[in-house]
Amino acid sequence: MRKKTTAERIFDKIDLKILQLLQNNGRISLTDLAEKVGLSTTPCTERVRRLEREGVIEGYFARLNPHMLSASLLVFVEIKLSAKSGDIFDAFRREVQNIPEILECHLVSGEFDYLIKARIPDMSMYRELLGNILLKLPAANESRSYVVMEEIKETLSLAIQE
Repeated sequence: MRKKTTAERIFDKIDLKILQLLQNNGRISLTDLAEKVGLSTTPCTERVRRLEREGVIEGYFARLNPHMLSASLLVFVEIKLSAKSGDIFDAFRREVQNIPEILECHLVSGEFDYLIKARIPDMSMYRELLGNILLKLPAANESRSYVVMEEIKETLSLAIQE
């Protein structure tokens, strides 16, 4: 079944409320969710399953405390490639997928080509990540790093307008 484009999707207030509640608590029972949106359990479950099938809900995750798991240092790294082609972008993309410390990698416009977000234990691991991994990625030519001193806000929740 083909996924609908954003323009083809119509969400009513109940769908939007379901999405908001699940973003805030992915472990809420379907019975409790149904009660909060004013439906019985069966139609609420059908809506959730439809939202999952259509790819609106991509998964459910546990949010872990990085400080408790030896990943307290958060860094952002901009990477500039020496050459730009579809093959180089593909090779870079494949390699980045294999580096577990990288949480996010985005192809961006501007002076640099990629913006990477990584969590690591400490500065020695940062040096290793940058020197031994990032600068050895296909066509990686230059980098600029930002070490986070204080985390002000971090969320995975999207703003949902009802």
